[in-house]
Amino acid sequence: MRAGDASQLALYVTRQAESPARYLLEQTLQLLSGWIPTVAGMGLRSILYRLMLRMEGTAAIEPHVRLRFASRITLGHGSYLDEGVYIHACPDGVTIGARTLVMHGAILHVYNFRNLPHAFIRIGTDSLIGEYCVIRGQGGVSIGDRVYTSPHSQIVAVNHVFDDAEQPFVTQGITAEGIVIEDDVWIGTGAIITDAVHIGRGAVIAAGAVVTHDVPPHTVVGGVPARILRRTDESDQGTTVDQRRVYFAKAPNHPRR
Repeated sequence: MRAGDASQLALYVTRQAESPARYLLEQTLQLLSGWIPTVAGMGLRSILYRLMLRMEGTAAIEPHVRLRFASRITLGHGSYLDEGVYIHACPDGVTIGARTLVMHGAILHVYNFRNLPHAFIRIGTDSLIGEYCVIRGQGGVSIGDRVYTSPHSQIVAVNHVFDDAEQPFVTQGITAEGIVIEDDVWIGTGAIITDAVHIGRGAVIAAGAVVTHDVPPHTVVGGVPARILRRTDESDQGTTVDQRRVYFAKAPNHPRR
């Protein structure tokens, strides 16, 4: 093996686990038991995977779930990882709360080779991450309790800098300010939440919306870019569009963290 190949291999391992020894342990456990179907496989994984991740109580992990930096993954009691889920947890980890379900094909990714200071994903209790949902946590993603993300939604706490037209965007760095989603939020199918957004408690994000600004509590937003459509705690009857605009223009800003 050439020196360059060896260095590339070493780099690959450091981006998969905390150390070569941890990489060997985590890959071996997944090779031995990660493919076994039925409740027998889930039972075996609930025992063996405690050797590589933190499991509070009992969690159910279906076959063909890929885990990287498993030592930084925490699963709450009664949580569930469906088949085809991929979790990459460096550097500050991924926490999935009690009874939270992560459905088929979802990706929770905190791949951080730029040494960003707040790179994590934290999901509360009784939440649901829908099929093929993508969560990128380079700037930190905090998701509350009873939050439902519908299939193919995206929560992306990172953005490329592209202000210098003379330089390729890949050399200009990134920004990663973080995303906060409070309790009882419903995110519709195909919605996109961009970096530096705070979504208030009880909000509803319509299917296909692209959210680029903070969303006040108990509001429905939709469109590209998303705008406020109405409140969830009031009737549309007797409230004009202009009245709603005045109301929400006075809504206070919400802290990001």
